[in-house]
Amino acid sequence: MTYRQTIGAHTYRFIDLKDLLAKASPERSGDQLAGIAATSAEERVAAQLCLADVPLAAFLAEPLVPYEADEVTRLILDTHDRAAFAPVSAMTVGAFRNWLLAYETDSAALARLAPGITPEMAAAVSKLMRNQDLVAVGRKCQVVTRFRNTIGLPGRLASRIQPNHPTDDPQGIAAAILDGLLLGCGDAVIGINPASDSPQAVIAVLKLVDELRLRYDIPIQSSVLAHVTTQISAIERGAPVDLVFQSIAGTEAANRSFGIDLALLREAREAALSLRRGTLGDNVMYFETGQGSALSANAHHGLDQQTCEARAYGVARHFAPLLLNTVVGFIGPEYLYDGKQIIRAALEDHFCGKLLGVPMGCDACYTNHAEADQNDIDTLLVLLGAAGCSYIMGVPGADDIMLNYQSTSYHDVRFLQTTLGLRPAPEFEAWLERVGVTDGERRLLRASERSLLMAAVAQLGDAA
Repeated sequence: MTYRQTIGAHTYRFIDLKDLLAKASPERSGDQLAGIAATSAEERVAAQLCLADVPLAAFLAEPLVPYEADEVTRLILDTHDRAAFAPVSAMTVGAFRNWLLAYETDSAALARLAPGITPEMAAAVSKLMRNQDLVAVGRKCQVVTRFRNTIGLPGRLASRIQPNHPTDDPQGIAAAILDGLLLGCGDAVIGINPASDSPQAVIAVLKLVDELRLRYDIPIQSSVLAHVTTQISAIERGAPVDLVFQSIAGTEAANRSFGIDLALLREAREAALSLRRGTLGDNVMYFETGQGSALSANAHHGLDQQTCEARAYGVARHFAPLLLNTVVGFIGPEYLYDGKQIIRAALEDHFCGKLLGVPMGCDACYTNHAEADQNDIDTLLVLLGAAGCSYIMGVPGADDIMLNYQSTSYHDVRFLQTTLGLRPAPEFEAWLERVGVTDGERRLLRASERSLLMAAVAQLGDAA
């Protein structure tokens, strides 16, 4: 179907729904690289005006990637909940935006709606929203998940400790973990990117973290971010796997570039569930995504990168993860050129994921060759905190020494929690007070007063 919109004396023509979505997207370098972006601000406005009048039901009738050619499309359409969709089924994209922003539309209504919204609908409505709108609606969407603690409760902000080491040195990893715990971080996950993807190396890191957890009775979960096949092998060898990790994308071809398909993800989830390691819940998956991944694999089918990203959340939703992490600026300026584009993309990702019922966190990050700096990330952090983001990253010094990119630090987590009055996961918060990291007012105690974990740090130094 062709779409048209007239502005003044000029009529803009969009050859199909895919083209309309791409032209309506806020400016970003990845869509320009793909040759699908609007060529002027006026064309972008024309596309947005036209998109506002498109019925939501059109996204069910006009798949953006052919049903027969893509298993992600089949997953999205075959699992669509028409009963949940019914309250908004007669709306246009513009009317849906107004409904989402209405004060009467509360968290309960959005939770009921989530199974009825497709990723393409979420992406479409996000393109009509200001940053302020994305924050307002994202904050209303509440997605709660559980493994050994509870993530996503209102007024809470969890954090992932990312203690990467370029040689997987056990003492280096342990030191970074203890550093994070001493600053009250780590309730989302202790997530380690291994330098080696061998099962032996992965199992060694898993055992290290699990021994630390058991020694200090910490209500947390861990994940080693090796390929999913390596983690399945580790499970088969009896390794203490909590959360199974995998990077995912929004098309079948892009997922193939990661060496996965939906059947493999199902196998991994069943393997993790079979271990029964969760004490509060069975959300056993941890996914990461990022705008531009499908384009970088030449697997985007002409879709704009934000719509591809939202489709990845459709994949994630099916597997009920504990966490989903959009690594927003990691791929580089070829896809998100500067701080402005990174901030916008992060807010879009958070909004779309939460609207779909996915537990969204964000790695607010950038590469050293992007037109961005830590001030941009500070701004993004506050916006994400206001929007109700489930968790953010804690990287020692905000500088990953193995992956060579800039992220957020343990101190940034404390800043955001303190400034916005946010709290860690309740079970982890109680542990922090019990072991003397924080006091009854949730304030960090002085280093000399944090006796238990400081003793562990001293022992680590003696071992070195």
